[in-house]
Amino acid sequence: MFRHKRLMLLLTAVVSATLVLTACGGAGGGTAGSSTSGSGADVGDPVAGGVGRIYQVSEPRSLDPAALANNWANYGFLGNALYGTLMVNDTETFEIEYKMAEDFSTTDGGKTFTLKLQPDLKFSDGSPLDAAAVKFNWDRTREPGLGTTSQRYAVQIADNTVLDPTTLKVTLVEPNPHFGQIVSSSILNWIASPAALAQDRAAFDAAPIGAGPFTLTSWTRQNTIELAKNPTYWDAPKPYLDTLTLRSSADTNQRYNTLTTGGVDLTVETSWETLAKAEDADLTTDIAPMGGGQYLAFNFRRAPFDDERARRAVALAVDVDALNVAITNGKAEIPQTLFPESSPFYSDISLQNTDKEEAQRLFDELAAEGKPVSFTFTAFQAVKPAAEAVQAQLSAFDNVDVKVDVVESTAGQQIQAAHDFDMMVTAAMVQDPDSDLWNMFNGAALQNFTGVDDQELTDALDAGRVSESQEERKAAYDIVQQRFVDTVVGVWYSRVPPATIANTNVHGIQLYGYGSLLPEELWITQK
Repeated sequence: MFRHKRLMLLLTAVVSATLVLTACGGAGGGTAGSSTSGSGADVGDPVAGGVGRIYQVSEPRSLDPAALANNWANYGFLGNALYGTLMVNDTETFEIEYKMAEDFSTTDGGKTFTLKLQPDLKFSDGSPLDAAAVKFNWDRTREPGLGTTSQRYAVQIADNTVLDPTTLKVTLVEPNPHFGQIVSSSILNWIASPAALAQDRAAFDAAPIGAGPFTLTSWTRQNTIELAKNPTYWDAPKPYLDTLTLRSSADTNQRYNTLTTGGVDLTVETSWETLAKAEDADLTTDIAPMGGGQYLAFNFRRAPFDDERARRAVALAVDVDALNVAITNGKAEIPQTLFPESSPFYSDISLQNTDKEEAQRLFDELAAEGKPVSFTFTAFQAVKPAAEAVQAQLSAFDNVDVKVDVVESTAGQQIQAAHDFDMMVTAAMVQDPDSDLWNMFNGAALQNFTGVDDQELTDALDAGRVSESQEERKAAYDIVQQRFVDTVVGVWYSRVPPATIANTNVHGIQLYGYGSLLPEELWITQK
């Protein structure tokens, strides 16, 4: 039973990373203040009415919150539209702003939290959105068989207890005073009607019941999702738009061309190249500032990368600037440091260091010991260009051999979860650093698929999780950043851009968490 649960946790974590990588592959902000034009301008008061035509990256398999992910590339906008939000965060300061929740606080260092809901919240069918509904959703998200990517967050909850209709006591397995950040950026932020969720999936998809700013009118699969303004939305007069029409395409060029020819008003974007085109065209671009990014992940559990010298040799040999040119024509933002300068956790600890002479020396040293560096780069189709570029760069060195194995996503997820790889691309998107850094790099974490197990790194991640002092957390994550460099956890080659592109008559663009867009804030003026 334990092994089955552990595998499910690993698979759901891998699926989440894969979805982001797929969205960002092939090419390749957060309040409105991060925009480069348009949405940050003073354009007066919001105007009510109209249709918002939105292009998403992909179509969900279901409208059940468990089938969605709360980020810009994977249904954040749709989930926010149908279910609303308990709370959101400022993507630069990480301060929590309450929405349907009035408070989510701890008085015992993060062992327990009290969630206080606004009074008289209603689902779109008139039934109460109360503490019991939140408990039902959060307990459900913890279930191993549900298959949600947010289970890795929900399992931090040990128990939920309803104190009264608007109050829920939340007990965590281990103290985490920053759990509110996890709620805001996961599907824990979306509460669906328990009665509706008790139906089968088809019935729920035909009539999902939430308390968001919009309700489902129709869903024609592989075509459009039509939403209408929820007349009972708690935060009237929002939403400003009367209706939304959502379409989906994984092709960044198709999304961009449809936007520029007037077919949609706003598109979710994942490509650095497309964002550069949009800025040149004076369209409105908004990007949520995000730390971490995509990186070449080494498997610490087996040769050759169980030897720090092999990891360091490859890291010193790879020219990330040349990699950027090969993959995105040089348009991507390379992670020079783990956190962007706007982050309160920023330190000038460089992630980048190319030294070809030292790389060759290490390759030669390992070969002399009978351990020449030979490995397979397992790649999803979306990151095949990255794998081939690394292979080409390393071919210029002696005593290193690289093979590329391109796999489809399901097989790749299983390979990653089973730790049966030498090198893979993955992503660590870092905002408030606790959750994702702890899950991916703590020696005790189930989602630590690379097998890095450095005691100093683990201790620092633990300290950053439990401390309520900003100064202490900053010091802990300084150690984390230095240990990333010293242990060579991977080769960081591209930030992930949680972004939107819009025509200049679209206003009210607000992003939170991992770039999720708030639909109730959008409004459109006539050109």
